[in-house]
Amino acid sequence: MSEYREAYATLARVARALEDGEADLDRVLPLVEEARAAYGVVRARIEAVRAALGDDWEDEEGSAAEADDLDDEDD
Repeated sequence: MSEYREAYATLARVARALEDGEADLDRVLPLVEEARAAYGVVRARIEAVRAALGDDWEDEEGSAAEADDLDDEDD
């Protein structure tokens, strides 16, 4: 299993525990710390993918925004 998938699974597990009220008060801080570390891994992987996509990622976002602007002008 990849580090990203493990971190994502950790985030999902911690979120469920916090949402379901499974975690007693003594477990909340350790869960939040665990989630913070997992989030760092997930975020780093997403940033690496964005960097790998480079200008293509930014061009697509810019093109979509420009298309929305043009649609607004037609109204």
